[in-house]
Amino acid sequence: MRTTESASYYNHLEKMSVNELLTNMNKEDQTVPHAVNKAIPQIQKLVEAIVPRMEKGGRLFYIGAGTSGRLGILDASECPPTYGVPHDLVIGIIAGGDTAIRKAVENAEDDPEQAWADIQAFDFNAQDTVIGIAASGTTPYVIGGVKNAMKEGLLTGCITCNEGSPLAKEVAMPIEIVVGPEFVTGSTRMKSGTAQKLALNMISTSVMIKLGKVKGNKMVDMQLSNKKLVQRGALMIMEATGLEEEEALAMLKEHGSVRNAVEAFEKRV
Repeated sequence: MRTTESASYYNHLEKMSVNELLTNMNKEDQTVPHAVNKAIPQIQKLVEAIVPRMEKGGRLFYIGAGTSGRLGILDASECPPTYGVPHDLVIGIIAGGDTAIRKAVENAEDDPEQAWADIQAFDFNAQDTVIGIAASGTTPYVIGGVKNAMKEGLLTGCITCNEGSPLAKEVAMPIEIVVGPEFVTGSTRMKSGTAQKLALNMISTSVMIKLGKVKGNKMVDMQLSNKKLVQRGALMIMEATGLEEEEALAMLKEHGSVRNAVEAFEKRV
């Protein structure tokens, strides 16, 4: 039996008090970072392979179904506002299309050819990377997608929560984060989903830093899409230049990003 499908360590959940439920869920959640820590060598290997490919024009695709697909879309959608990159640099694809983001699409994950068709819609190139996300490591949509990507010469990786899964065997660089049985048996949106989210954070953040999208510890290329981010950007400029807030805001408005404003200031002085 797959670890993700094995019986919960807890029984008679319906008889527990709310406090007992919350305490036990939290107890299980605390095991997740330790499992992720064990997978750091695998995550590192994949990140170090992705960066030079993206420097040559490659993109990063996440493919998944259900919770896994939604997590990939979440991570991809946050890269443009956070790092100022194009919307088609990191792409999340879910079985069943955009409808499946909010509502499950019946049988969408069972088609082993659909993921590759979905990737082809983006005019893939040889420098692209495809990461399949599936807690079970058995989802046909995901396995078929990485298998076809591998045949076309793309770099392939995966994030799964079972050891030795069919998915891991079909990719060049698997990431296996074994978090053990879920609090509710088989509910992989819980610990497995948390582990996948942590791994995705680590991958995309590390890649963006290595691509030069962070300076010091600041998001100097972030999109200024609301007042909060404009104020954050002005504060960054103030810290980097010693300017007062009013002038920092003016430079931010003029140059469009923290990076450009600071570089303009440095040329001025």
